[in-house]
Amino acid sequence: MDTGDRLAGLLRGLKERSGLSYGALAKRLHVSTSTLHRYCNGDAVPTDFAPVERLGRLCGATREELVELHRAWIVADESRGRGGEAVVGPVAAPVVEPVGPVEAVGPVEPVAQVEAGETVVVVTPGAGGGAAPSRTRFKGALAAVAVVALAVPGAYVVARDGEKEPPRGSSGATAAPAPLNAGISSYNWAQPCGQYYVLDQKPQHVPPPPPPQDTRPWARALGGVDGGHMQLQITVTGRTREPVVLSRLRVRVVERDRPPARDAYSMGDGCGSGITPQTFDVDLDAPRPYVKAVAGQDGDRVVPAKDFPYQVATGDAEVLNLDVHTEENAVAWYLELEWSTGDRKGTLRIDDGGEPFRTHAIEGRTVYGYWPDEGEWVAQR
Repeated sequence: MDTGDRLAGLLRGLKERSGLSYGALAKRLHVSTSTLHRYCNGDAVPTDFAPVERLGRLCGATREELVELHRAWIVADESRGRGGEAVVGPVAAPVVEPVGPVEAVGPVEPVAQVEAGETVVVVTPGAGGGAAPSRTRFKGALAAVAVVALAVPGAYVVARDGEKEPPRGSSGATAAPAPLNAGISSYNWAQPCGQYYVLDQKPQHVPPPPPPQDTRPWARALGGVDGGHMQLQITVTGRTREPVVLSRLRVRVVERDRPPARDAYSMGDGCGSGITPQTFDVDLDAPRPYVKAVAGQDGDRVVPAKDFPYQVATGDAEVLNLDVHTEENAVAWYLELEWSTGDRKGTLRIDDGGEPFRTHAIEGRTVYGYWPDEGEWVAQR
């Protein structure tokens, strides 16, 4: 098999398994639909591994599949550079996040405090490069932004196993790990649509927005909170051959208060038609928020609403898109994913690096958008 065909075959397999259209995947990868077609047909090889890794993660690739993708890309890339001559020899595997307690390295605060026996899954979506903010205009914010942008490759999520009852015959021993992984593959699955951050900063002190993959570390370095809508994409993958039933996804509200009088900053220019399907809606202003299945739109095709239960197994991923929003409050919240398999059942808590997610309403607030030509933030409303 041609080296490029090997990579293309793996990409096509992941795409078909995900159930997503070429158009939907292309929007999330920030490439044209025709370019993605060429990658999956073997007519072109990406110049770097980042888009291949992002495609794999979006389609729920396992650790082993990511390693295989990386090897196939290296061979295809080398073959392209040598006029089609395949490269023979050992191929280094990429560093893939392990399952288990993880300790942060470098000037990054720990992801979470891990109790003995907990199952911790750390998901770090691939990061891309980008120009640093101006050193002359933003000296105060630059240091923090630079440290986070360089040290944090993406958004962290911790999913912890809260199994309700130990396996039979355990005699009080530590429960077996949960038979599934759950992680966040995107904080804005409809990029660049509707992503805002609430900052306690004046516009003249806010650095320019970074590339889309770096917006969350940028906002966190500035003390920012998600504004209005958080479009959370959760990827759940089974770890056993036995099917695992995802029976329910719950919303737990920790705090609800009036939002502080702070401005909002837009990370994009809005979006047009044909966004990726919206699968679930969560209204944080409801007295008892819940996860509601809703219909979505993929191009000109209506995607019917599909509620729980779902089912996953080894290599079988389920992607859940959530539009979590508030128009009135400042809300701290997290999710609980209930699962069962055989005589086992449990709950995975999905939160923001060991802390609740935080979302603030932006209704009635001044919203700023960045004008590159002027080099400044300008009030939009």
